[in-house]
Order: sequence, then C-alpha cells, then structure tokens
Amino acid sequence: MFEALDRPALLPLPAEAYEYAEWKRCRVGLDYHIEIGKHYYSVPHSLVRQEVEARITATSIEVFWRGKRVASHVRSHRPHRPTTVAEHMPSSHRRYRDWTHERIRREAGKVGADAATLIDVILRSRPHPEQGFRSAIGILGLVKRYGAERVDAACAQALAINTRSYTSVAAILKSGTPKASEPAQDAPVLVHANIRGPGYYH
Repeated sequence: MFEALDRPALLPLPAEAYEYAEWKRCRVGLDYHIEIGKHYYSVPHSLVRQEVEARITATSIEVFWRGKRVASHVRSHRPHRPTTVAEHMPSSHRRYRDWTHERIRREAGKVGADAATLIDVILRSRPHPEQGFRSAIGILGLVKRYGAERVDAACAQALAINTRSYTSVAAILKSGTPKASEPAQDAPVLVHANIRGPGYYH
C-alpha cells in the first residue's frame, strides 16, 4: 500500500529547516526605531508613528508594513542599544553615521573634563543615545570657533544651570563665558552618585 499510494505522493523535504517565529505589532518611534526585546531596530524614517508588524526569530528581525517587508536585521541581544541601517536615516542624520559613542567621548575628553561630563549627560539623557549625537557633535564643532578652553568653560556653566543642549552652550559662548580659571559662583557639586562618568562604560 505504501509503494502504491504513499510513495508516489511524497514531496521533497523543505530546503531549509523550519524556524519558529513570533509576531509583534509595534509603533515606530520618532527616532524611526522599534523596540523588540529591549533592543532598537531601524525602519525607513518615512514610517515614523506608523504601526508595523515584526516577525521575530532566534536569528533575525523582519519588519512589515501593510504586508510589505520594509526592513530586515540580524537579531541582537544587546539591551538598550540600536541597530540602524544608514538607508533608513533621514539625510540630515546620515552625516553622523561615522561617529560612535567612543569617538564622541574621546573627542569631548580632549576639550576638557566639563565638556566630557556634559556630553556624557546629553547622551545618557535621551531615550536612545544616538538622539544626542547632533547636540554632542555640535558642541565639539564649537571648538573651531571659540577654542577648547572657552568651550569647556561654557560646558561647565551649562552644567551649573542644568541645560543639556548645543543651543545652550552656543548661547553661553555668544554672550561671553568666563575662562576656565574663573569658577562660577555657587556652582553645585557635579560629582555625585547620579553622575557615572566615562569609566562606567568600560
């Protein structure tokens, strides 16, 4: 019976082994990333605020919008870090793709301790550190115009008044900032348990 009925009806085994997958509906954030397992994956920036579906396997993440696959990533288990495809970024963001956290912190350290602290605070204060790249790189760019000493002093003043943006540092420099040798009056102590410092990341 097997030879007469079953064998003629048998089909070849699939070329690839079955892979279990889960599906999840996600809302695309303002940073054009979705969150899966505490990791962030990019989608085309035109889909900001849209609802998409993610197909999740042990090794990959596929993102679909209205039945069409719009993104595919190798799955990562690094928490609170992004996986970003350059083509998903708006053109205004692509200029920062060659910058890394390590490079930004290294360049900030060359400017001075206060610049390093402020930029570290900026990177840590955003839901995704990459959202702080624009401000951080902008602050580093001010060195060409004002010099490292003045930028570092302006960063110290920004920390003292609890501002965390390029705009604030640029405004302090434009209005005139004290030199590093002239400490700000009644500045709060910036070394405390909530400031982890660059050593935390190594």
